[in-house]
Amino acid sequence: MNTLTAALLGVVQGLCEFLPVSSSGHLVLLQNIFGIDEGTLFFDVMLHIGTLAAVFAVYYKKIWALIKKPFQRLTLLLAVSTLATVAVALIFRDTFENAFGGGLLGFGFLLTTVVLFINQFKAKGTKSPESLSIHGAIGIGLMQGIAIFPGLSRSGSTITGARLLGLGKDEAAEYSFLLSIPAILGSLVLQLPDVFSQGIGGLQWSNIIIGTLAAAVSGYLAIRLMLRLIREKSLLGFGIYTAILGVLVLADQLIFNLFFANPFV
Repeated sequence: MNTLTAALLGVVQGLCEFLPVSSSGHLVLLQNIFGIDEGTLFFDVMLHIGTLAAVFAVYYKKIWALIKKPFQRLTLLLAVSTLATVAVALIFRDTFENAFGGGLLGFGFLLTTVVLFINQFKAKGTKSPESLSIHGAIGIGLMQGIAIFPGLSRSGSTITGARLLGLGKDEAAEYSFLLSIPAILGSLVLQLPDVFSQGIGGLQWSNIIIGTLAAAVSGYLAIRLMLRLIREKSLLGFGIYTAILGVLVLADQLIFNLFFANPFV
């Protein structure tokens, strides 16, 4: 991995973590295109740390308010959603790990398209996150857990879930981005044993630092852009993009085999 590739992967991670197009799906796609397989786990962890810094930079006031008064309803709801996500991650861990080989990546992108069209035409509401029921928080957490599947957008899934449960646009986005904090932290904890055993492979620390910084900066910009789009515009453009990408990936898997092997052979 050279410096340019590290920066590119960092930008892709930062943008796609918060824009509804699936960061994991894009990383799997780019790693297959560039043939990157050395030290990728540690590099992925560092990219996620970069995106975590972006969430703190945007929502530091809200996060500080939760830290000062941890025993409030929003904290409880976020905890319940996180536990639901953890349950899905643990139960289907082997399935998700196999999916990161890219065999079903095209279908993942197409699922994101479906989710975004549901968000556009079916999801309405004006409520605050505190109005969520415990069952609603569990539902959003389950959607976040399923979105571990590469190609299926975490932000798109959780925002759509929150909107279907009656949250307003800004409120759904805020809940989704706050929920990403324990999700990212949890994934880091689960990956630590493998990271320690694999190390950084053939990667250079300069590339790791560049990738992490690129993820942090692009993640911050993506959150700001997403908040503006969800408030003033539509997410349908992202749905069209993931539909085209899903079709292209499936075409390569089934016909061309330039970057992916046929998963059905």
